[in-house]
Amino acid sequence: MNIGIWPWILFNIFLVTMLALDLFVFHRHAHIIKTREAVGWVVLWVSLALIFGFGVWIFAGSTHAVDYFSAYVVEESLSVDNLFVFLMLFTYFCVPQEYRHRVLFWGIIGAILMRAAFIFGGIALITSFEWIIYVFGAFLIFTGVRMGMKKEEDPHPEANPVLKLLRRYLPMSHNYHGGKFFTVENGRKVATPLLAVLIAVETTDIIFAVDSIPAVLSITTDPFIVYTSNMFAIMGLRSIYFALEGFANRLYYLHYGLASVLVFLGFKMLISGIYHMPTFLSLLVIATILGIAVIASLKRPPVPELPPESPVCDYDFEKPDGGR
Repeated sequence: MNIGIWPWILFNIFLVTMLALDLFVFHRHAHIIKTREAVGWVVLWVSLALIFGFGVWIFAGSTHAVDYFSAYVVEESLSVDNLFVFLMLFTYFCVPQEYRHRVLFWGIIGAILMRAAFIFGGIALITSFEWIIYVFGAFLIFTGVRMGMKKEEDPHPEANPVLKLLRRYLPMSHNYHGGKFFTVENGRKVATPLLAVLIAVETTDIIFAVDSIPAVLSITTDPFIVYTSNMFAIMGLRSIYFALEGFANRLYYLHYGLASVLVFLGFKMLISGIYHMPTFLSLLVIATILGIAVIASLKRPPVPELPPESPVCDYDFEKPDGGR
């Protein structure tokens, strides 16, 4: 899709404007985001993504629009898997609820930059080496099978090499200091635990991007379509997290659905040389797989929860294992 430079400029102006409004207007003051507020933001971002897709349909045609919607659905669906990790990280590090939005906001900024690099790097590889598409396809199948067979595990952020490096060379406070990433203690500047959590979120997103970008490239390699669908999915991710925060454990079979989607997209890449699957059919298959996973999860009887206990956080960020 040859669209020139102006759509790129206008879209990125829109992106920066929405980020500025989010940080300096709507969430200027740290507060606990309730489900109702989060759902409102989810509706807003999904609506904007749909409006943009219909704009693509009007100005670029139905083929590009279906590619956009398919890429958006895949990226948003795979991003949902991030939410479970975010929830476990916030719980593990005992992050106060009113500061979780701040961590995710700056995490999104990093994700936008990293995803852009991954997208253009992946497209450049496919353009220069057509055979790389089969490598991506095999990788997606491998990742999907691994995801489907993986048992539920707790994250171990203390083993994160980036965090180990951070503790070694950067003095760190024991306690949170509001929404600050740095503070001053005893006359010296030190990092706060919130910075460690942000780094854990960023490194997690890099891992997920390695899976999700090839999945989107299995649908289309048009840079503008891949980039815009990814950005809309990422921008709506925070709101989806807060909307599903207390509901995430009910989506028991979702990771099986996501695993099946990755295997399907990998297979689609592998056979692309002999059969080009219509994008609309691909979108229908993906939507059906995810729909079955969600419905099956909701029909599964909920596991009885233990009575809530008063949370006690004694995590020590200055010790390699957190003092646990």
